[in-house]
Amino acid sequence: YGKTDRYYIKEYEEETNLRSYVIVDISKSMTYSSKKVTKLEYASFLTAALSYLMLHQKDGIGLILFDQKIQSFIPPRSTSNHLNAILSQLDKIQSGEDTKIGDVLHEMADRIKKRGLVILISDLFDDFDSVMSGLKHFRYNKQEVIVFHIMDRQELQFNFNTRTRFKDMESNEMITTEPWQIRKSYEDLVLEFQNKYRKNCRNRLIDYIPLFTDQNLDKAISQYLRKREKLG
Repeated sequence: YGKTDRYYIKEYEEETNLRSYVIVDISKSMTYSSKKVTKLEYASFLTAALSYLMLHQKDGIGLILFDQKIQSFIPPRSTSNHLNAILSQLDKIQSGEDTKIGDVLHEMADRIKKRGLVILISDLFDDFDSVMSGLKHFRYNKQEVIVFHIMDRQELQFNFNTRTRFKDMESNEMITTEPWQIRKSYEDLVLEFQNKYRKNCRNRLIDYIPLFTDQNLDKAISQYLRKREKLG
């Protein structure tokens, strides 16, 4: 009877506790940094913090690392030693090539059968319609979704003052220009980019949270905890 009792308790916990998937972009553009911390390092810190919280709440967490395709997949577990597996994988991260966020999201939406929480951590440097299509796929499957949009402050404010040579982190294309010539149009495009995600995510009941690498993790953690509380 004791073994049977423990079995049903385990089954009950697996059915009632939340199952989460953290999908982390490790593409080349995520290695950018204007100061000390790259976007990829920040994403790793955030993933580690979320993993600790989820496991502390007895929730299952899975980890997916991707660039053009899925490079690593750790299925969700809620065991006490699962945090070590996740931290070990994060510690071994190497940046990949350019990214195909939408394709990866569609693949994961097809693979995840049980309803739960999906967290995308990325700089979103990919085709907007493709990314939104992947996010909508999760919502169609009744998954809850959080998007943490990771940015370097320099990417928003464009605080370059002298003639500068810029390199596209994914295509490797180079352009040399005076920053003042393109600053206004660049900043307008970035704000439009953010607002487009904010509006479309809101319409799909997706939580969109922009984060800068010079921010502490409090904002991200509080947003996650608020979402977790709503899910019961």
